[in-house]
Amino acid sequence: MSDHSRYAVYFMPPEGVLQTFGARWLGWDAVTGTEVAQTALPEDLPPIEQITGAPRKYGFHGTLKPPFRLQGSLPDLEAAVAALAGRTAPARSAGLALTRLGRWFALTPTGDISGIGRIAAACVTDLDTFRTPASEAELDRRRKAGLTERQEHHLRKWGYPYVLDQFRFHLTLTGKVDKDRLDAVEAAIRDALPPLPEPFVMADICLCGERPDGRFELIHRYALTG
Repeated sequence: MSDHSRYAVYFMPPEGVLQTFGARWLGWDAVTGTEVAQTALPEDLPPIEQITGAPRKYGFHGTLKPPFRLQGSLPDLEAAVAALAGRTAPARSAGLALTRLGRWFALTPTGDISGIGRIAAACVTDLDTFRTPASEAELDRRRKAGLTERQEHHLRKWGYPYVLDQFRFHLTLTGKVDKDRLDAVEAAIRDALPPLPEPFVMADICLCGERPDGRFELIHRYALTG
């Protein structure tokens, strides 16, 4: 019996400088399932614990299939993710760039991102039989963001509005930042960032689970070999 309440399929950077940066920035290493001392920020900025509070529990990741409650067995889900990875080719884009998305920050791919979208679409659609349908309360909570007709369709069909043609891959770095601190926080992130990959390669996918403490951890990494 699993002790995970939800599952998700994420991209998590492989071992290296980007993975190490992400763990230290958020203070949670989802790959090892351990807390990490966080990067120090200038004293005139809000505490990094505050800036990163929203994304910390998920670990440094890019969502491919959003978190879902499991319908069926974990071994069957693991087998399905392995099979998907076996028939799916890796993807690459020109690189990654620090991007301001409204009032929060993320790393987003540059150049041709169609291959990343292809992988995400396969994760959303091919694994959907394992997703317990969302309750009306969950659907209503999602609708509070103000959804387009297309996003409402995806919410109904796939349990999440921002998938398929509404999907934008990103590696989240912060929650919402106060408007008057955006420039300073952006500068601090740039100072902390390692050299970003060129090209950016998505060569594997990660099945992750939500622990009893609400944090996500890696269950298994699957190489894309299709």
